[in-house]
Amino acid sequence: MSEHLALSQRSQIAQEALVWLSFEFLRGRKSGTFCSSQRPVFSFEFNSLINTRRKEMKFSKYAILAAIASVIFGGQAQADELQQPVLSPVTYTLQDDAAVSPSDAAETWSLFNNDGKGLEITGWLQLGYHDASTGLFNSHPDALNVHQLWLAFDKAGDADAEGLGLGYHFDLMYGTDAANTQSFGNNPARWDYQNGLDHGGGYGWAMPQAYVTTNVGDWDVQIGHFYTTVGYEVVQATGNFFYSHAKTMYNSEPFTHTGVLASRTNEAGTDIYVGWTAGWDTGFDQLGDGSSFLGGFSKQLGDNIGLTYMTTFGDLGWRGVGYSHSLVVDITLGEKLSYVFQSDFANTNGNTGTALDLEDSIGVNQYVFYDLNDSMAVGMRLEWWRGAAGHEYAFTSGLNWRPESKFDLVIRPEIRVDWNDSGHEEIAGIDAV
Repeated sequence: MSEHLALSQRSQIAQEALVWLSFEFLRGRKSGTFCSSQRPVFSFEFNSLINTRRKEMKFSKYAILAAIASVIFGGQAQADELQQPVLSPVTYTLQDDAAVSPSDAAETWSLFNNDGKGLEITGWLQLGYHDASTGLFNSHPDALNVHQLWLAFDKAGDADAEGLGLGYHFDLMYGTDAANTQSFGNNPARWDYQNGLDHGGGYGWAMPQAYVTTNVGDWDVQIGHFYTTVGYEVVQATGNFFYSHAKTMYNSEPFTHTGVLASRTNEAGTDIYVGWTAGWDTGFDQLGDGSSFLGGFSKQLGDNIGLTYMTTFGDLGWRGVGYSHSLVVDITLGEKLSYVFQSDFANTNGNTGTALDLEDSIGVNQYVFYDLNDSMAVGMRLEWWRGAAGHEYAFTSGLNWRPESKFDLVIRPEIRVDWNDSGHEEIAGIDAV
């Protein structure tokens, strides 16, 4: 009885923190930005003086962090194991057999039923608000942003079919994340980069993936334009715990590639990836002599530890000739608690005309996730990133709340603190996906 009461009290604390945080966002609106928003310009300049409004909000932000920490370390909670979450987006399936009622499908609304072999259309909507620019993805403060209005079109391949048994995948998205999702490693006016798809207010369209799939022996092969396998965080809002993104992900990793990527699982249970790409962030185009290797492996080390290593090297296109790698270690510490360590390294000779030219960049991110109950989890992220401009740090603490809903809805408030030798910046944000 006492354990149940303690759990209820912790849940109530977390929910009150969520409401409080949401109120603070609306009350604490202000003007001003943190740093430039346009990738690939990555130099971070911190204001030496924090404005009056942010000083007024300072106590309440740290109080929220303390409340979140007290929930994490306050005792036991019944929950499933937490990893980097993947939401189940709204799904429709276009197939060529008799119609099926939505009530006959548990999670997927199928207009037509044909054993999952038709065209499947999935999607999500991400709305978010932040009170200052992170200089990463969240770069339009003091406004309710449509970050991602996303549609994905899938046709599964048939490995048992005669011939190639091709499948395909295509993504179309609209929102303020489009500029960071387009193929900015292209020559201008190629695919979706500087091709009339951008609109006012930071909004635009992007086509971040368009590829076909097939099987060659025991290898799964995708050919075309696809997201990178490098790193831990991803562009898609449904694949991350936090609303904001890590500096390392934004500065030291590619987002997309154009090329060929093959993968298979060997007898030892190791997932192997081998591919060729036309450099970083390309969409059916090659900037200069862009030609690089993309590959690596992922291995489960026992029941509780996963290890992933990915690398790119060669002519990386807009980032010049160089080498990069990402190492991710995912450790399950119990039914409720998990820890992730990630480190990226990149060495390029640079074609960007920015602070990323002729530099070694290295970053270390550490994540802790803790389930409070079936509908609420807390997380913390500690970052260190070093580029040509020096050392930069960030700490983020946030909640994931999944209220009862017809759709797979998650609300993600967070407090983020960025700092370097010049000063610090506190950023509050909240989104719903």
